[in-house]
Amino acid sequence: MPENLLKDLTPLLVGYGVRVLGALVALWISFRISSWFQQKITRGLSARKFDKTLSIFFGNLARYLVLIAAILACLGLFGIETTSFAAILGAAGLAIGLAFQGTLSNFSAGVMVLVFRPFTVGDYIKVGDLEGTVAEINLFVCALNTLDNRRLVVPNSTITSGAIENYTANELRRVDICVGVDYGSNLAEVRKVLDAAAATVPHRDPKRGHDIFLESLGDSSVNFQVRVWAKPEHYWAVWDAGTEIVKVSLDNANIPIPFPQMDVHLDKVA
Repeated sequence: MPENLLKDLTPLLVGYGVRVLGALVALWISFRISSWFQQKITRGLSARKFDKTLSIFFGNLARYLVLIAAILACLGLFGIETTSFAAILGAAGLAIGLAFQGTLSNFSAGVMVLVFRPFTVGDYIKVGDLEGTVAEINLFVCALNTLDNRRLVVPNSTITSGAIENYTANELRRVDICVGVDYGSNLAEVRKVLDAAAATVPHRDPKRGHDIFLESLGDSSVNFQVRVWAKPEHYWAVWDAGTEIVKVSLDNANIPIPFPQMDVHLDKVA
């Protein structure tokens, strides 16, 4: 009896073994092909000066389509009809949707990001407490590179749930350099010195120029703001060079930058 059972099961086991092996090989090949398609489409669109964000998106989309087609084909090897499989997915759709609320919200948020385009690859953005240069925009997450070269992977639902601050969306950005001078200083002379200093800041945009703004009367100083316009990629260089130029210019003009100070009055005790 066991020998007969083994003889009966052997063709079945061999048949399913071959199918499983074929399915694994097919999946491995599909992974390689999908990656190849992704790279070719992304590079091809980028070479034709197509939008970088959409180039990455279409590359990822092609990869997912190839993988889905391969999985459905592998299911067909085991006698599972794709139509019945789709019906099963439809019946289980509600349960899956409830179980993957976060994933689906990330997907819908990713579609919104790609449609409304609040930022693109290469922009420097701030979302909540996170900020960095956009490296990738995918259907579920976005990748940011921070200034100290850390990689942040942010769910798309987190990005679209609040305000998005895009530092590089506009052609120019204003650099504010704050400085305080002594209350005894001649304000007209201070404004003249700061104006001359701002005019020599490297990478300053000559069309928008600069402004010298009297910001406030502080506890220990009269506070000015030197406002210089520059391209976003020159922001940090302008801030660094501008701060140094302002300090040196005030020193050369003998205009003191005061330290915090406090006047203490003592009442006589009878």
